[in-house]
Amino acid sequence: MLCLSLVTLSLGALALASPAKRAQALSVSLTGPTSVESIDELKLTATVKNTGAEEVKILKYGTVLDADTPTRSFVISKDGVAANFTGIKISLDLQKVGDEAFVTIPAGQSYTVEHEVASLYDFESLGTGSYSIEPVTTFQIWGNEGEPVSRAKAQIGAQPVSVLVKGDVSKRELKAKRATVSCSNSSQRSFISSSYTEGKSLASIASSYVSSNGANSLYTSYFGSTPTSTVINVLNRVANENSGSRTLNCNDPYSVCGNGVIAYTVTSTTNIYFCSIFYDEVTTSRLCSDTSVASRNIRGGTVLHEITHATSGTDDIGYGCSYDQNLGRTSPSQAAINADNYNCFATQVYASTRC
Repeated sequence: MLCLSLVTLSLGALALASPAKRAQALSVSLTGPTSVESIDELKLTATVKNTGAEEVKILKYGTVLDADTPTRSFVISKDGVAANFTGIKISLDLQKVGDEAFVTIPAGQSYTVEHEVASLYDFESLGTGSYSIEPVTTFQIWGNEGEPVSRAKAQIGAQPVSVLVKGDVSKRELKAKRATVSCSNSSQRSFISSSYTEGKSLASIASSYVSSNGANSLYTSYFGSTPTSTVINVLNRVANENSGSRTLNCNDPYSVCGNGVIAYTVTSTTNIYFCSIFYDEVTTSRLCSDTSVASRNIRGGTVLHEITHATSGTDDIGYGCSYDQNLGRTSPSQAAINADNYNCFATQVYASTRC
Protein backbone atom coordinates (compact mmCIF):
# COMPACT_ATOMS: atom_id res chain seq x y z
CA MET A 1 0.00 0.00 0.00
CA LEU A 2 1.26 3.46 -0.86
CA CYS A 3 1.71 5.96 1.92
CA LEU A 4 -0.06 9.29 1.49
CA SER A 5 1.17 12.70 2.54
CA LEU A 6 -1.25 15.55 3.07
CA VAL A 7 -0.63 19.23 2.52
CA THR A 8 -3.33 21.77 3.35
CA LEU A 9 -3.25 25.20 1.76
CA SER A 10 -5.41 28.00 3.10
CA LEU A 11 -6.70 31.32 1.85
CA GLY A 12 -8.32 33.83 4.13
CA ALA A 13 -11.20 36.07 3.16
CA LEU A 14 -11.11 36.99 -0.52
CA ALA A 15 -12.91 40.25 -1.31
CA LEU A 16 -14.96 40.10 -4.50
CA ALA A 17 -16.13 42.89 -6.76
CA SER A 18 -19.66 41.51 -6.93
CA PRO A 19 -21.78 42.92 -4.07
CA ALA A 20 -23.63 39.64 -3.85
CA LYS A 21 -20.38 37.85 -3.07
CA ARG A 22 -18.51 39.82 -0.44
CA ALA A 23 -15.99 37.28 0.68
CA GLN A 24 -14.89 33.78 -0.12
CA ALA A 25 -12.45 31.47 1.61
CA LEU A 26 -10.92 28.44 -0.06
CA SER A 27 -8.49 25.78 1.04
CA VAL A 28 -6.78 23.10 -1.04
CA SER A 29 -5.50 19.73 0.14
CA LEU A 30 -3.41 17.43 -2.03
CA THR A 31 -2.70 13.74 -1.46
CA GLY A 32 -0.48 11.41 -3.41
CA PRO A 33 2.06 8.64 -3.04
CA THR A 34 5.35 9.43 -1.35
CA SER A 35 7.21 6.92 -3.54
CA VAL A 36 6.52 5.21 -6.90
CA GLU A 37 8.38 2.78 -9.15
CA SER A 38 6.82 4.22 -12.32
CA ILE A 39 5.22 7.54 -13.22
CA ASP A 40 2.10 5.57 -14.16
CA GLU A 41 1.57 5.19 -10.40
CA LEU A 42 1.77 8.94 -9.90
CA LYS A 43 -1.91 9.61 -9.19
CA LEU A 44 -2.95 12.64 -7.19
CA THR A 45 -6.14 13.62 -5.39
CA ALA A 46 -6.96 17.27 -4.82
CA THR A 47 -9.74 18.60 -2.62
CA VAL A 48 -10.89 22.20 -2.74
CA LYS A 49 -13.00 23.29 0.22
CA ASN A 50 -15.16 26.40 0.40
CA THR A 51 -14.80 27.57 3.99
CA GLY A 52 -16.74 30.78 3.33
CA ALA A 53 -20.36 31.66 3.96
CA GLU A 54 -21.53 31.67 0.31
CA GLU A 55 -21.19 29.30 -2.62
CA VAL A 56 -18.41 29.99 -5.08
CA LYS A 57 -18.39 29.26 -8.82
CA ILE A 58 -14.95 28.64 -10.33
CA LEU A 59 -13.79 28.22 -13.94
CA LYS A 60 -11.97 24.92 -13.72
CA TYR A 61 -9.76 24.94 -16.84
CA GLY A 62 -6.06 25.11 -16.14
CA THR A 63 -6.46 24.62 -12.38
CA VAL A 64 -6.28 21.72 -9.99
CA LEU A 65 -10.07 21.40 -10.40
CA ASP A 66 -9.71 20.25 -14.00
CA ALA A 67 -9.30 16.50 -14.37
CA ASP A 68 -11.51 16.12 -17.45
CA THR A 69 -9.22 17.80 -19.97
CA PRO A 70 -5.42 17.52 -20.08
CA THR A 71 -4.77 21.12 -19.03
CA ARG A 72 -2.01 22.17 -16.63
CA SER A 73 -3.13 21.45 -13.07
CA PHE A 74 0.27 21.18 -11.37
CA VAL A 75 3.77 22.60 -11.36
CA ILE A 76 6.12 19.60 -11.18
CA SER A 77 9.85 20.03 -10.64
CA LYS A 78 13.01 18.17 -9.64
CA ASP A 79 15.96 19.90 -7.97
CA GLY A 80 14.43 23.26 -8.78
CA VAL A 81 14.02 22.50 -12.51
CA ALA A 82 10.44 22.44 -13.78
CA ALA A 83 9.30 19.47 -15.84
CA ASN A 84 8.02 20.62 -19.20
CA PHE A 85 4.24 20.47 -19.49
CA THR A 86 3.19 18.40 -22.53
CA GLY A 87 -0.61 18.63 -22.29
CA ILE A 88 -2.90 21.20 -23.88
CA LYS A 89 -3.65 24.91 -23.51
CA ILE A 90 -6.98 26.29 -24.67
CA SER A 91 -8.86 29.39 -25.76
CA LEU A 92 -12.38 30.01 -24.45
CA ASP A 93 -15.42 31.95 -25.62
CA LEU A 94 -16.72 33.24 -22.31
CA GLN A 95 -20.20 33.71 -23.77
CA LYS A 96 -20.49 30.06 -24.73
CA VAL A 97 -19.01 28.15 -21.83
CA GLY A 98 -21.46 25.67 -20.34
CA ASP A 99 -21.98 24.46 -16.81
CA GLU A 100 -19.46 21.66 -17.39
CA ALA A 101 -16.68 24.28 -17.53
CA PHE A 102 -17.30 25.27 -13.90
CA VAL A 103 -17.18 23.86 -10.43
CA THR A 104 -19.64 25.35 -7.95
CA ILE A 105 -18.82 24.63 -4.33
CA PRO A 106 -21.51 25.37 -1.74
CA ALA A 107 -20.56 27.03 1.53
CA GLY A 108 -18.82 24.63 3.87
CA GLN A 109 -18.51 21.86 1.27
CA SER A 110 -15.66 20.38 -0.76
CA TYR A 111 -14.97 19.24 -4.32
CA THR A 112 -12.52 16.40 -4.96
CA VAL A 113 -10.79 15.50 -8.23
CA GLU A 114 -8.31 12.79 -9.14
CA HIS A 115 -5.44 13.32 -11.58
CA GLU A 116 -3.09 11.14 -13.61
CA VAL A 117 -0.08 13.11 -14.78
CA ALA A 118 2.27 10.63 -16.48
CA SER A 119 1.47 11.81 -20.03
CA LEU A 120 1.22 15.51 -19.16
CA TYR A 121 4.81 16.23 -18.08
CA ASP A 122 8.26 15.35 -19.38
CA PHE A 123 9.73 13.30 -16.53
CA GLU A 124 12.20 11.59 -18.83
CA SER A 125 14.37 14.69 -19.29
CA LEU A 126 14.77 15.10 -15.52
CA GLY A 127 15.18 11.42 -14.66
CA THR A 128 14.49 9.55 -11.45
CA GLY A 129 14.63 11.22 -8.07
CA SER A 130 12.57 13.36 -5.71
CA TYR A 131 9.92 15.48 -7.40
CA SER A 132 8.08 18.47 -5.98
CA ILE A 133 4.42 18.75 -6.98
CA GLU A 134 2.45 21.93 -6.44
CA PRO A 135 -1.20 22.38 -7.50
CA VAL A 136 -2.23 25.27 -9.74
CA THR A 137 -4.66 27.22 -7.57
CA THR A 138 -5.10 30.54 -9.33
CA PHE A 139 -8.88 30.38 -9.57
CA GLN A 140 -11.05 32.62 -11.72
CA ILE A 141 -14.30 33.30 -9.88
CA TRP A 142 -17.64 33.74 -11.67
CA GLY A 143 -20.21 36.27 -10.50
CA ASN A 144 -23.99 36.24 -10.30
CA GLU A 145 -24.29 37.82 -13.75
CA GLY A 146 -22.81 34.78 -15.47
CA GLU A 147 -19.47 36.37 -16.22
CA PRO A 148 -16.07 36.52 -14.53
CA VAL A 149 -15.55 38.89 -11.65
CA SER A 150 -12.48 40.76 -12.85
CA ARG A 151 -11.09 41.42 -9.37
CA ALA A 152 -11.83 37.96 -8.01
CA LYS A 153 -8.63 35.99 -8.36
CA ALA A 154 -7.93 33.51 -5.62
CA GLN A 155 -4.26 32.62 -5.62
CA ILE A 156 -3.23 30.27 -2.85
CA GLY A 157 0.42 29.80 -2.01
CA ALA A 158 1.16 26.10 -2.01
CA GLN A 159 3.72 24.07 -0.08
CA PRO A 160 4.71 21.29 -2.51
CA VAL A 161 4.19 17.56 -2.01
CA SER A 162 7.35 15.47 -2.46
CA VAL A 163 7.27 12.18 -4.39
CA LEU A 164 10.25 9.90 -4.97
CA VAL A 165 10.18 8.43 -8.49
CA LYS A 166 12.45 5.37 -8.37
CA GLY A 167 12.11 3.84 -11.81
CA ASP A 168 10.32 4.22 -15.13
CA VAL A 169 10.23 7.86 -16.27
CA SER A 170 10.10 7.24 -20.02
CA LYS A 171 8.10 9.81 -21.92
CA ARG A 172 4.41 9.06 -22.38
CA GLU A 173 2.56 10.43 -25.37
CA LEU A 174 -0.71 12.27 -24.93
CA LYS A 175 -3.17 9.84 -26.46
CA ALA A 176 -5.89 10.97 -28.82
CA LYS A 177 -9.38 9.81 -27.95
CA ARG A 178 -10.08 9.03 -31.60
CA ALA A 179 -8.09 8.77 -34.83
CA THR A 180 -6.58 11.97 -36.16
CA VAL A 181 -8.01 12.96 -39.54
CA SER A 182 -6.97 15.65 -41.98
CA CYS A 183 -9.11 18.72 -42.56
CA SER A 184 -11.03 18.00 -45.73
CA ASN A 185 -13.46 20.90 -45.36
CA SER A 186 -12.26 23.53 -47.82
CA SER A 187 -14.18 26.42 -46.24
CA GLN A 188 -12.76 25.65 -42.79
CA ARG A 189 -9.29 25.28 -44.25
CA SER A 190 -9.59 28.70 -45.89
CA PHE A 191 -10.99 30.23 -42.68
CA ILE A 192 -8.05 28.93 -40.63
CA SER A 193 -5.54 30.14 -43.21
CA SER A 194 -7.00 33.65 -43.27
CA SER A 195 -7.21 33.74 -39.49
CA TYR A 196 -3.57 32.71 -39.25
CA THR A 197 -2.56 35.61 -41.49
CA GLU A 198 -4.67 38.03 -39.44
CA GLY A 199 -3.23 36.76 -36.16
CA LYS A 200 0.35 37.30 -37.33
CA SER A 201 -0.62 40.76 -38.56
CA LEU A 202 -2.21 41.67 -35.22
CA ALA A 203 0.96 40.60 -33.44
CA SER A 204 3.12 42.68 -35.79
CA ILE A 205 0.93 45.76 -35.33
CA ALA A 206 0.95 45.39 -31.55
CA SER A 207 4.72 44.85 -31.44
CA SER A 208 5.34 47.99 -33.52
CA TYR A 209 2.94 49.91 -31.29
CA VAL A 210 4.87 48.98 -28.14
CA SER A 211 8.20 49.72 -29.82
CA SER A 212 6.95 53.20 -30.80
CA ASN A 213 4.99 54.13 -27.69
CA GLY A 214 6.73 52.28 -24.90
CA ALA A 215 4.93 51.59 -21.63
CA ASN A 216 2.08 54.04 -22.19
CA SER A 217 -1.31 53.82 -20.47
CA LEU A 218 -2.70 51.18 -22.84
CA TYR A 219 0.36 49.01 -22.39
CA THR A 220 0.39 49.28 -18.61
CA SER A 221 -3.34 48.57 -18.42
CA TYR A 222 -2.57 45.06 -19.67
CA PHE A 223 1.01 44.42 -18.58
CA GLY A 224 1.70 46.81 -15.71
CA SER A 225 5.41 47.10 -14.98
CA THR A 226 6.40 44.22 -17.29
CA PRO A 227 9.43 45.26 -19.36
CA THR A 228 8.34 46.16 -22.89
CA SER A 229 11.03 43.87 -24.29
CA THR A 230 9.26 40.88 -22.74
CA VAL A 231 5.97 41.64 -24.47
CA ILE A 232 7.63 42.59 -27.76
CA ASN A 233 9.48 39.27 -27.82
CA VAL A 234 6.27 37.29 -27.36
CA LEU A 235 4.48 39.28 -30.06
CA ASN A 236 7.40 38.99 -32.46
CA ARG A 237 7.47 35.22 -32.09
CA VAL A 238 3.86 35.20 -33.29
CA ALA A 239 4.46 37.70 -36.07
CA ASN A 240 7.47 35.72 -37.33
CA GLU A 241 6.06 32.23 -36.80
CA ASN A 242 7.18 30.02 -39.68
CA SER A 243 7.45 26.47 -38.35
CA GLY A 244 7.19 23.87 -41.09
CA SER A 245 6.23 21.15 -38.61
CA ARG A 246 3.45 22.87 -36.65
CA THR A 247 -0.05 22.13 -37.91
CA LEU A 248 -3.34 24.01 -37.66
CA ASN A 249 -6.19 21.54 -37.52
CA CYS A 250 -9.95 21.56 -37.92
CA ASN A 251 -10.34 18.23 -36.13
CA ASP A 252 -10.61 17.49 -32.41
CA PRO A 253 -8.58 14.33 -31.74
CA TYR A 254 -8.47 14.87 -27.98
CA SER A 255 -12.22 15.50 -27.60
CA VAL A 256 -11.64 18.84 -25.91
CA CYS A 257 -14.09 20.91 -27.95
CA GLY A 258 -17.43 21.85 -26.40
CA ASN A 259 -18.35 23.93 -23.36
CA GLY A 260 -17.06 27.15 -24.88
CA VAL A 261 -13.64 25.88 -26.02
CA ILE A 262 -12.67 27.80 -29.18
CA ALA A 263 -9.26 26.26 -29.83
CA TYR A 264 -6.45 24.49 -28.05
CA THR A 265 -2.73 23.85 -28.38
CA VAL A 266 -1.04 20.55 -27.59
CA THR A 267 2.13 21.73 -25.93
CA SER A 268 4.19 18.60 -26.67
CA THR A 269 3.78 19.11 -30.43
CA THR A 270 2.66 22.79 -30.50
CA ASN A 271 -0.03 21.75 -32.97
CA ILE A 272 -3.19 23.88 -32.77
CA TYR A 273 -6.74 22.56 -33.05
CA PHE A 274 -9.82 24.68 -33.80
CA CYS A 275 -13.31 23.87 -32.52
CA SER A 276 -16.61 24.45 -34.31
CA ILE A 277 -17.39 27.75 -32.57
CA PHE A 278 -14.12 29.20 -33.88
CA TYR A 279 -15.82 29.54 -37.27
CA ASP A 280 -18.35 31.94 -35.72
CA GLU A 281 -15.58 34.46 -35.08
CA VAL A 282 -15.06 37.50 -37.27
CA THR A 283 -12.32 39.33 -39.15
CA THR A 284 -10.13 41.93 -37.47
CA SER A 285 -11.67 44.72 -39.56
CA ARG A 286 -15.01 44.15 -37.81
CA LEU A 287 -13.52 45.90 -34.76
CA CYS A 288 -14.17 49.10 -36.69
CA SER A 289 -17.85 48.38 -37.26
CA ASP A 290 -19.97 45.87 -35.37
CA THR A 291 -17.97 44.15 -32.66
CA SER A 292 -15.78 45.13 -29.72
CA VAL A 293 -12.49 44.21 -28.10
CA ALA A 294 -14.35 42.98 -25.01
CA SER A 295 -16.34 40.52 -27.13
CA ARG A 296 -13.14 38.55 -27.80
CA ASN A 297 -14.55 37.17 -31.04
CA ILE A 298 -11.77 38.22 -33.41
CA ARG A 299 -10.48 35.13 -35.20
CA GLY A 300 -6.96 36.53 -35.58
CA GLY A 301 -6.88 37.25 -31.84
CA THR A 302 -7.70 33.61 -31.10
CA VAL A 303 -4.91 32.43 -33.40
CA LEU A 304 -2.52 34.92 -31.78
CA HIS A 305 -3.53 33.55 -28.36
CA GLU A 306 -2.78 29.98 -29.41
CA ILE A 307 0.50 30.77 -31.15
CA THR A 308 1.77 32.45 -27.97
CA HIS A 309 1.25 29.06 -26.31
CA ALA A 310 3.14 27.36 -29.12
CA THR A 311 6.06 29.77 -29.44
CA SER A 312 6.41 31.36 -25.99
CA GLY A 313 4.89 28.82 -23.62
CA THR A 314 2.26 31.23 -22.29
CA ASP A 315 -0.36 29.94 -19.88
CA ASP A 316 -4.12 30.28 -19.40
CA ILE A 317 -4.30 32.06 -16.06
CA GLY A 318 -7.66 33.66 -16.85
CA TYR A 319 -9.92 34.96 -19.59
CA GLY A 320 -11.74 38.19 -20.40
CA CYS A 321 -10.31 41.63 -21.16
CA SER A 322 -11.40 43.12 -17.81
CA TYR A 323 -9.80 40.21 -16.01
CA ASP A 324 -6.64 40.66 -18.09
CA GLN A 325 -6.40 44.34 -17.19
CA ASN A 326 -6.87 43.59 -13.51
CA LEU A 327 -4.10 41.02 -13.81
CA GLY A 328 -1.90 43.72 -15.33
CA ARG A 329 -2.57 45.96 -12.33
CA THR A 330 -2.22 43.36 -9.61
CA SER A 331 0.26 40.83 -10.98
CA PRO A 332 2.34 41.99 -13.97
CA SER A 333 4.42 38.82 -13.88
CA GLN A 334 1.29 36.73 -14.45
CA ALA A 335 -0.05 39.15 -17.05
CA ALA A 336 3.16 38.69 -19.01
CA ILE A 337 2.54 34.95 -19.35
CA ASN A 338 -1.26 34.99 -19.74
CA ALA A 339 -2.13 34.31 -23.39
CA ASP A 340 -5.42 36.19 -23.19
CA ASN A 341 -3.61 39.42 -22.25
CA TYR A 342 -1.89 39.34 -25.64
CA ASN A 343 -5.17 38.64 -27.43
CA CYS A 344 -7.04 41.55 -25.82
CA PHE A 345 -4.08 43.92 -25.96
CA ALA A 346 -3.41 43.31 -29.66
CA THR A 347 -7.05 43.72 -30.65
CA GLN A 348 -7.33 46.90 -28.57
CA VAL A 349 -4.20 48.30 -30.20
CA TYR A 350 -5.79 47.61 -33.59
CA ALA A 351 -9.09 49.23 -32.57
CA SER A 352 -7.27 52.25 -31.14
CA THR A 353 -4.98 52.84 -34.08
CA ARG A 354 -6.75 51.52 -37.16
CA CYS A 355 -10.44 52.32 -36.59
